[in-house]
Amino acid sequence: MRSVRHVLAAASLVAATVLIPAAPAAALGNGLALTPPMGWNDWNTFGCNVNAQLVEQTADTIAAAGLQAAGYQYVNIDDCWMSSSRSSSGHLVPDPAKFPGGITAVANYVHGKGLKLGIYESAGTATCAGYPGSLNHETTDAADFAAWGVDYLKYDNCNNQGVDWKVRYNAMRDALAATGRPIVYSLCEWGQDSVWTWGAGTGNLWRTTDDIQANYNSMLSIYHQNVGLYPYASKGAWNDPDMLEIGNGMSYQEDRSEFTLWSAMAAPLLIGADLRNATPQTLGIYRNAGVIGVDQDSAGVQGRPVTTTGGLDVLAKPLAGGDVAVTLFNENAGRATISTSASAVGMAASSQYKLTNLWSNVVTTTTGSISASVPGHGVVAYRVSPGSGTSIGVARQLVSSVANRCLDVYNNETANGTAVENWDCNTGANQKWTPTAAGELRAYNGTVCLDANGSASGSKVTIWTCNGGTNQQWRLNPDGTITGVQSGLCLDIIGGNNDAGRANGALAELFTCNGGSNQDWQLR
Repeated sequence: MRSVRHVLAAASLVAATVLIPAAPAAALGNGLALTPPMGWNDWNTFGCNVNAQLVEQTADTIAAAGLQAAGYQYVNIDDCWMSSSRSSSGHLVPDPAKFPGGITAVANYVHGKGLKLGIYESAGTATCAGYPGSLNHETTDAADFAAWGVDYLKYDNCNNQGVDWKVRYNAMRDALAATGRPIVYSLCEWGQDSVWTWGAGTGNLWRTTDDIQANYNSMLSIYHQNVGLYPYASKGAWNDPDMLEIGNGMSYQEDRSEFTLWSAMAAPLLIGADLRNATPQTLGIYRNAGVIGVDQDSAGVQGRPVTTTGGLDVLAKPLAGGDVAVTLFNENAGRATISTSASAVGMAASSQYKLTNLWSNVVTTTTGSISASVPGHGVVAYRVSPGSGTSIGVARQLVSSVANRCLDVYNNETANGTAVENWDCNTGANQKWTPTAAGELRAYNGTVCLDANGSASGSKVTIWTCNGGTNQQWRLNPDGTITGVQSGLCLDIIGGNNDAGRANGALAELFTCNGGSNQDWQLR
């Protein structure tokens, strides 16, 4: 962290991107974090404004919003949870105003939701915010954490008095082990001392960078520092490029990029947003099962950069069973085509490959080329498998990312000219759309087509008897947009990324493509 800023040495930053690796340390072997931890941490949004109510309400949201089912399990308390001094017997004291029932009461609440609790301390005389640190108190503090029911420790690096990392971090490692309680050990050492070369023998994950900020340039810098460290990651031992800023102010494309890149890098997925007020598009990013599956893949391999020429990046992450996750990332502001091949990303030789788009869920087949037009600051991501596949001919729902609602024919009507809108997803035939080889999107078992009533921005989209016209032909693009063949415009939900666009009944139209979540679609 954080309130006292630290800058990594230039040599460390270079080492993170043009790496000639030494042998990594042997893994800690405590049997924990065999896939990268997933959860939430309060610091990025709340700083020192943490209390029991916030933690418990967040646990409620993780359970209720489908995040727990998606794999998120840790609810982590950061700095400022304790009183300004230890007790007369030398124990840390939870702030009685913030945590009136102590940490134990919060742990019990979180555990009651089937989730796990994390806590924060620093391997120095004080935390970054000036509260008592654990240096020379490791045995006492670890025993207290275990007694309180803590499942995860983030161990920071502030006020370390120049004491060697081996003394400070290994002392807490050994103290945690002596408690007998399984506690994931996160080393927040800011990427100093080439932590990736020794972190695996000390903790389950280690920060490779300074703190992330909620803007694209910070996210991009963090990515650059972490992406070259792939030789050091393994099961139970992960490079940690800091928490996720999705929902904290970046654009929709940038949010999707961060989530995809962190997953490709087998990074911990620790949410840094206020989940209690998260929008449907933010929750939709955090719940994306295909991207999470890449992060949580049992092979335990961090993706490697295949090429980064001109800021057009290709990452390849081998997956259990022989598939490869391929991320095409456009660092630049303008749209660009990024291309690679199945052989370049390490796929076994095959005559055909199935490409499953991890954001749109559209399935296509290639003989080897992997290429897409990628929005500025955006990503296109695929799961590449031997064989073939297609979405053509399969009736699916079309889900709008702005509201997590389905493209719906109004009131189950079938007449020509009936409006098409956003509506809560259900099992109705008026929400099932079948892509055809002719580029149509057919509804009601193929009897009518999605139809653009014009070719100008703002033209209404309705249903109409299928007639082969170009106003009834659509392209399901790799970036998640759906464009009309006649117009080149995007299928759009009127109202944009606000309450009007998220509401049931928000109408569909054609509109100039702009990268918004109200123009992003997923087959389900």
